Amino acid sequence: MSGQMATRRGFLTLSTALAGMLVGCAQGAGSEKSQQSATSAETSAKRESISCTEGGKHAIEVSGETKQYAAVDVTKSGDSDGDEADFYGTNAAVFATEKATLDLDDVSVTTNGAHANAVFSYGEGTTVNVRKSTIETTGNCSGGIMVTGGGTLNAEDLTVHTTGNSSATIRSDRGGGIQNVTGGSYLTEGVGSPAIYSTAEVHVKSATLESKASQGVVVEGKNSAELVDCTLTASNTKKNGDKSSWYQAVMIYQSMSGDAAQGEAGFTVQGGSITNENGDLFFVNNTVATIKLTNAKLTNNDANGVLLRAAAAGWGKEGSNGGHVTLTAAKQELAGTIVVDSVSSVNLYLTDGSTFRGAINLEGASGQEYVEVADGCTWELAADSFVTSLTCGADAIALNGHTLTVGESAYVAGTASTGSPIVVETTSSSGGQPGEPPEKPGGGSGGEPPEKPGGESGGEPPAKPDGAGSGSEPPTKPGNDSGNTSTK
Repeated sequence: MSGQMATRRGFLTLSTALAGMLVGCAQGAGSEKSQQSATSAETSAKRESISCTEGGKHAIEVSGETKQYAAVDVTKSGDSDGDEADFYGTNAAVFATEKATLDLDDVSVTTNGAHANAVFSYGEGTTVNVRKSTIETTGNCSGGIMVTGGGTLNAEDLTVHTTGNSSATIRSDRGGGIQNVTGGSYLTEGVGSPAIYSTAEVHVKSATLESKASQGVVVEGKNSAELVDCTLTASNTKKNGDKSSWYQAVMIYQSMSGDAAQGEAGFTVQGGSITNENGDLFFVNNTVATIKLTNAKLTNNDANGVLLRAAAAGWGKEGSNGGHVTLTAAKQELAGTIVVDSVSSVNLYLTDGSTFRGAINLEGASGQEYVEVADGCTWELAADSFVTSLTCGADAIALNGHTLTVGESAYVAGTASTGSPIVVETTSSSGGQPGEPPEKPGGGSGGEPPEKPGGESGGEPPAKPDGAGSGSEPPTKPGNDSGNTSTK
């Protein structure tokens, strides 16, 4: 009996100790949760809010110095108009200039005014770095991240959404600059608002890009856009005006507005995908362009759309405003039709095991076309085709019952061919004759890249007027520009 009593007392003592330990653990867990809640509240309380409601001014402005902002919510309202905003950054929510370096981390930027770009880098030597941040703009002519005048902007893991017309998420204007974008998502919903509008050197890697009403990418003049492992979806459903009859996912052109220097444009895709919902995949007009595609998945969900259209439209001087394209495909599957009008040209190079299943000018001979099919590559005809010149091995062309006309002769299956590429002088290819430039398509109300009226005469940005961006009244723009709207 005494042994049982001792055992019972020991059990009770152990139970009491265990209960105490459990209470202690519960108290410790509660204490830890309290500390986490306190830390979360403290972090939330630490976020700073900066706002600006006056047109022509900035919520954050950095000039000629180095600054950092983290955990900041920026809001900008108030309208501006014309070139002061789009060339020089007047009315941008966040603005850097005069060789400043601005670092932004975990910021949110919201604007709802007209010409209220979100984050803007202006001028050579100016650098903006923005990371892990969100951007939302709702007004017309209000881009997400923007460079002009030679500025640099580096973006990483951003979520950018614009709903206004002429409001590209990755935007540039006169004088261009450099944009390096890594990761993140970029969505536009407005008319004339491609995900990327490049009058700059734009590099985008591992990002998701989507346009709901406009082209996915537009490159203007002697500028470029590069996509590496990106997903691009374009639903070009609305037009700005009557300059062009076609819709497209990627447009490369020269507007002659003076916003972009004349010369060879570039568009490069490595990996990733491009999906087009309406019209053509690629359209080149009034410029010389080099397109390089490497192992990218291309999908055109419009049965009536073409793979590539090189043709004149409403920009440039009639008769010399065609598109002149060198398309190089490496490890690439191409499908669809290539259309080349009478003032345009295409050089198509199939390399590194690429295949082309399609036709060239299936409705008859037009323009100039050169096709070079390297060893290990094939062209499988989907319809009768017409080209000016052809280089290929004996087993490179599969006629599939169709006729391939080279020059004035029908190609004979199973024969090798040696031809010469089309040579185009870049300086004369973009319709760049002197004189009053034609208007760009119109004012952000339609679907071609929106265009600016007026007599701008140069490709480099005019010098920024004194006091611009200082929070004072927007200065008068020098020269023959009159504050016309730039819409991209």
